[in-house]
Amino acid sequence: MKRNFKYFLGFIIVFQAFQMRAQDPHFSQYYANPLYLNPAFAGVDKCPTVHLNYRNQYPQLGVYNTFSASFDGYVEGINGGLGVMAMRDEAAQGNLSLTEVSALYSYHLTVNRKFTLLSGFQATFRQRQLDWYNLTFPDMIDQFYGFVKPTNEIPPENTTNQHLDLSFGMIGYTEKFYIGAAAHHLTQPNEAFLSNNKLPLKFTAHAGLTLQLGRRRLYNSTDNLLIIHAVYQNQGPFSQLTSGLSFNRGPITGGLALRTSLGTEANNPDAVIIILGLAPEKSPYTIGYSYDYTISAFTNVTGGAHEITFSYKFPCIKKKKGIKPMKCPKF
Repeated sequence: MKRNFKYFLGFIIVFQAFQMRAQDPHFSQYYANPLYLNPAFAGVDKCPTVHLNYRNQYPQLGVYNTFSASFDGYVEGINGGLGVMAMRDEAAQGNLSLTEVSALYSYHLTVNRKFTLLSGFQATFRQRQLDWYNLTFPDMIDQFYGFVKPTNEIPPENTTNQHLDLSFGMIGYTEKFYIGAAAHHLTQPNEAFLSNNKLPLKFTAHAGLTLQLGRRRLYNSTDNLLIIHAVYQNQGPFSQLTSGLSFNRGPITGGLALRTSLGTEANNPDAVIIILGLAPEKSPYTIGYSYDYTISAFTNVTGGAHEITFSYKFPCIKKKKGIKPMKCPKF
């Protein structure tokens, strides 16, 4: 019975994913996957950079696995950054999947010596697939033998759809703070299998304030920092706010955040996010790990969420002029 309940709960989560309006997967380590958060981040590190991300949500159920990879860099000839990104989201052991491939461009404008403005554009090819005949349904359960009965559920006519999608974002920053906003799915493609619901527009707003702790080390302008940050996202009827503190101290970086689901009647704290990372001095790579501890009524019985990130920064090409790098959380 325990095993059957696990499959049934997993079915409910997956069925809602394609019966209701689709929602984008999310990452807890927003700034370790910057192009996914806001296309304006393309080229912000100046040096060519690779980001790799993996998220396992509800590991006790084996429901959601999300993979992401991106590459971006600054190109002086076009006064901006170029990037490419791929994302794969799998639900119910891959029976419901989403694949995205994106191209990004960000224009970098130095407004004055202290303020820089970035404007990002993103074009995405999206493909959603459903392996209907590999799904299991409640009416297939025999109380003694498990999933042995045929189902009476009627499959959708189309189990694959693909679309082109457009997104836009902007970021402004100084030495002390940054603020940005992005609008994803401007074309609002229809990705439903059982109805004609369009993918809702996703709006993101994010901001942060950088505080210097103690004396700044000469070799690293991003050391000894405490960063207060927040990310707000709205898609369709759903909204969430993630706010927290991040720190950079020598090779160690990390943070603590709270994610809250926002509603018309009441706010519902969803999870406490614990993040730890390693960014060795003068090293081209960073590694991060985070765990989402569920504190909502759903409780942590599903196992919360694990997230692993890796980034590698290649040597920079010499430029005639430079723009100061943006100081935001590394994870």
